[in-house]
Order: sequence, then C-alpha cells, then structure tokens
Amino acid sequence: MQAIRTILVVMTPSQPEELALKRAKLIAGVTQSRLHLLVCDKRGEHGKYLADTAQALKEDGYDVTTQQAWHESFHETIIQAQQAESCGLVIKQHFPENPLKRALLTPEDWKLLRYCPCPVLIAKTNRPWTEGSILVAVDVGNSSAEHKSLHASLISNAYEVAAIAKATLHVLTAHPSPMLSASDPTFQLRETIEARYREQCAQFVKEFELDDEQMHIKEGPADVLIPKMAKELDAVVTVIGTVARTGLSGALIGNTAEVVLDAVETDVLVLKPQDVMTHLETQLER
Repeated sequence: MQAIRTILVVMTPSQPEELALKRAKLIAGVTQSRLHLLVCDKRGEHGKYLADTAQALKEDGYDVTTQQAWHESFHETIIQAQQAESCGLVIKQHFPENPLKRALLTPEDWKLLRYCPCPVLIAKTNRPWTEGSILVAVDVGNSSAEHKSLHASLISNAYEVAAIAKATLHVLTAHPSPMLSASDPTFQLRETIEARYREQCAQFVKEFELDDEQMHIKEGPADVLIPKMAKELDAVVTVIGTVARTGLSGALIGNTAEVVLDAVETDVLVLKPQDVMTHLETQLER
C-alpha cells in the first residue's frame, strides 16, 4: 500500500454515494498517492462532473487527474487506464447485478478481479473502517512457492490496511474435512488432519508475527467460512487472494474470490501472486 503512487478510482456519476472515492481518499491521505478518476462511458459527457470533483479534491490537498474513456467493455476500459497511468491499486464500487443477467453473463466485477494485473479494492459498504476488524483469508495448508509469496503479500497488505484504518487484523485459514477416500488411513482421521494443520498454523503465526488470538482455524470450504467469519467478526474489509482464470472453466465456474465477493457484507481487497500479475501484464502488451 505504501508503495502505491497512483490509485485508479472508478467513478459512477449516476450514483450520488461514491464509496470508491471515499476509500481512495482514506488511503491516499496516508500514502500520498495520486488519484486518477475514471468514468467508463462512450456516450455521455462527464467533463463537468469530473472537473468539479477534481477541483473539490484538490482544494482538500489531493493530487488528482481525470479521464473519461471506453474500450470494448467495462473491465477492459479500467485495465487499459490502469496500465496507461501505472496505477498500483484499482478501487471500484460494487453494484449487485440482476440474477437472470448473472446466470447468463459473467459479472463485470468478476472479470475485473480475474484480469486486472494489480490489486483491486471493491467497495461494498458505507461503514467506516476506523477501529473495525480486517479479515484476511489464507490457505496455510498450501506450501507451494506461489502460495507462500501470495501469503506474504496478503498479510503485508492486510497489516497496512489495518494500520490505515486503526483496525484489528484477523487471519482465517480453512482446513479440509477428512478425506474418506484417501489411500492412507491416517489421512482419514479428523484429529490427524487438524493436528497437522495446527502445526502448520503455528509456524505461520510465528513467521508473520501474529498473536494466537488473531489466528482462526476452521474446518470446511473457504467460500462458506470466509463470509461466516467476516460476519462473526463484524469485519469492514476482507482481504483475499486469487489466481486469474481464463477459458471455458473460468467462464463457468467462479473461484473463491468471486463467490466471496458476492457473499460478504464488507469491502473486499483482492490480490494475486506476482507471477500471475506479470503474466497478465505480458498478455496486455501483445
């Protein structure tokens, strides 16, 4: 967060409550980032709206630039602006889509989470972050190099969000249910699975200098547990990681980040592993 020099704020002139701008101002007030305001519209004229908004922000001491653009689709317009302005964070307000439309088409917010090569903050609520709870979801059981890198990024960014908001950080990890079909009988025992997982969690707590009270270990699917824990903690922000998905399976099956985005009543910060972000940037350069 502290290294972010420019924040892309997706503006929606038809919505009087600019949640994305509210979050951007909070973060920029700490990081001194430039705010780049973007309206995605190929028909309407929003020059006055952008100029008036920018002027008010400049009077409050913010560094602001503006843009109205359209490229093929909503998420592509955002990503093109993010690349052109070298934005380190995209902030967008979430608007629920019609259930029938969702059944037929992939929601634009999902596409943005999949293809944007930088962190994305989806603003869902008007609740103040100050002195709230920040929930970060990790998969301690996955020790691949990619996941270790992602975990470090998740915890680091969650700590920074908690510092910005003067909030309390909580970490959730979900361990699998007993695998009844496992060939090794020891893996069928709930106690064995949980003991091994708690051992990994203890190492995780030590590595990232967490208190035991901050670590929540639960059994079950992550996409069910994350919304449940967010509600229990009354979290204001949920921080999750995702790996971009493309192709037919990506179009048909939402990953955990996408499912959680719709299920939680918090703002959602979504991060990707560095190699995935690099891959996405390479694809955009072609």
